[in-house]
Amino acid sequence: MSSRNHFMFAFYLLILFANAASIDYEIALKKSLLYYEAQRSGKLPYDQRVQWRGDSALKDGKHEGIDLTGGYYDAGDNVKFGFPMAFTITMLAWSVTEFRHYLNSQNELKNVLNTIKWGTDYFIKAHKEPYVLYGEIGEGNSDHQCWQRPEDMTTPRTAYKIDERQPGADLAGETAAALAAAAIAFKGLNSHYSNQLLTHAKKLFDFAIKFPGVYQTSMPVAGKFYGSSGYEDELLWAAVWLLKATKNQKYRNYINAKATSSGGTGGTRPTLSWDDKYVGAQLLIAKMLLKKKFAGNGSISLNEYKKNAEAFICNCIQKGNNNIKKTNGGLLWWQPWNNLQYVTTATFVIASYADTLSATKNYLQCTSGNVKPWELITFVKSQVDYILGKNPKKMSYMVGFGTNYPQKVHHRGASIVSIKKDKTPVRCQEGFTLWFNKNAPNPNVIDGAIVGGPDINDYYNDTRGNFQQGEAATANTAPLVGVLARLAAIS
Repeated sequence: MSSRNHFMFAFYLLILFANAASIDYEIALKKSLLYYEAQRSGKLPYDQRVQWRGDSALKDGKHEGIDLTGGYYDAGDNVKFGFPMAFTITMLAWSVTEFRHYLNSQNELKNVLNTIKWGTDYFIKAHKEPYVLYGEIGEGNSDHQCWQRPEDMTTPRTAYKIDERQPGADLAGETAAALAAAAIAFKGLNSHYSNQLLTHAKKLFDFAIKFPGVYQTSMPVAGKFYGSSGYEDELLWAAVWLLKATKNQKYRNYINAKATSSGGTGGTRPTLSWDDKYVGAQLLIAKMLLKKKFAGNGSISLNEYKKNAEAFICNCIQKGNNNIKKTNGGLLWWQPWNNLQYVTTATFVIASYADTLSATKNYLQCTSGNVKPWELITFVKSQVDYILGKNPKKMSYMVGFGTNYPQKVHHRGASIVSIKKDKTPVRCQEGFTLWFNKNAPNPNVIDGAIVGGPDINDYYNDTRGNFQQGEAATANTAPLVGVLARLAAIS
């Protein structure tokens, strides 16, 4: 970015923030990373900051003769679902590759990398053989029959996997994407670890290509909770990340081939999520096109990716052909169940593209007119501000941020007294009687968790049983980490 161009973009942003009510994005950023410490499974490290949690699931994988401890619980339960966990790690790693400077300026780069490594260390354990990947520990149905903190779990910890006979290209592809993105994040800081991650990413991509299919066919227990709508998006997503990490023509050829095949680019998608990665892949390719990373005539066929990514952004900012709904309070709206997961990914996509447009002296062309980079950041800010309390209910949907936030989050560990305060085991059904049905705030504040959020009418019902609105998930907060760093640096 030229110095003049950078100055003008920064100038617009300074005016924007100077005229807005103050929201402390720096605090929100710090809390967003604390959330992942509350979701940790396994033996907690010496520098664990969330002190109400304890060690848990220390025998994961023992029955299978493999160490599968570590990783993250996905949401308010005690299951380790590999599919959304991998997406979470990909988004956290993308935050580092995209907003490294801002994360570093807020002294949070180390914490983000630690958060990523907690997940990637687990994926390395789960991928002991080229064509074997463990994708779930525990089982949702039995887990949901109990209300226990993770330290007290008595539910089965069965390990489920994909292999040559029972494949899952979506699971293998997403995990490959996570490891490739993480390899870039660690490059220059820990070259040995970066190379190790890249080795696993390459093998998993090859596994996914050689043995196609959706993973819930092989792991039905996972499909009941995180069913995949297809695997082609994960393969494309992984190929793009591997291209960025290796510059290998193999992955460029895959991307080019998909660009010229029917439906290969994915078309214009409604969301970026743990299930649908097309927007992410399209955006990464669009950014590389703007930066002229694709040479020669080969770039022409790739313009469809860019067209689709830009159409998604235009629809989000209400200037497209199929605009996303908004609540009266101004929040993007997709569905009643965990709507904020789509809002946070949309803000990441738009913020990322705004910076690339500015750096390359471009603007976004939408059906309703041209949009400047600073206007995109303005929109991102409006959505983040809504999440953090600038909404009709004046409620922060990030737990622990501000003074008015959800008190009865649907989360086992947060809703039961800390094992550090009371070591008496909480039995399976006992947890419902003593804690789930208790009409009182959770005894532990799960800082940084982004809950499902309000309904189409900007209303939020803060009850523990309201899992559609009141359950947080690791995939919700991950995209917001980089965005918060971006906003904190210019506020």
